[in-house]
Amino acid sequence: MERQEYLRALDEHFCARYSDYVKIAAIEGYEMPEILTIAKDGTLTRKDPSYMRLQYQPKKEELLARFKSTLVDSEFTFTFSFRSVKNKFRDPFRKQTFAKCLPAILARCNETAASAGEKLAIEPRFWKGIVKGKLYPQKNTVLALALVTHMQTSDLVQLLGICGFTFSADNVRDIVVDYLLVQKIFNPEMRDACLREYRIDTLPIRR
Repeated sequence: MERQEYLRALDEHFCARYSDYVKIAAIEGYEMPEILTIAKDGTLTRKDPSYMRLQYQPKKEELLARFKSTLVDSEFTFTFSFRSVKNKFRDPFRKQTFAKCLPAILARCNETAASAGEKLAIEPRFWKGIVKGKLYPQKNTVLALALVTHMQTSDLVQLLGICGFTFSADNVRDIVVDYLLVQKIFNPEMRDACLREYRIDTLPIRR
């Protein structure tokens, strides 16, 4: 796809998926849809909240442009967290931990822990700690890992779940990462253009 086409497709994906209705409704020019309707028998019914998404707005392009102009990437977190004393004792008995599931998932991506670590902007000693299960990755780290290793969405969802995270439709970063994975946009230039379009700059990706 040419650059304009994949960015346009990203915008369509975002308008269809993004569901922070408080922020959407606050965009200047947003037209609040009729959520409550009266059936022929007089019954009051409520439409699904998804009707509030930008895809249903007659001037969605203008609204999206205004929304983008206000974006600031506030999703910064540390790349890892330390295990609690309790988890140090529990992890050896768990069937699924990030460290235990990681090798098989990376193998499906034709990657190793070493090759994946080289693509992340994380100090090698901390990445080794994550790989060995001595440290826990934060969500930004898991998302960045998925992008640089060309991970399947199902594998990313599994790793997020193991770490206690989920994909969220009301999170700008999650929507953009989901688009990149689903559309398999892994070319660094195209990937970074999509991230810049929505001002996402805290993912620990080595460039």
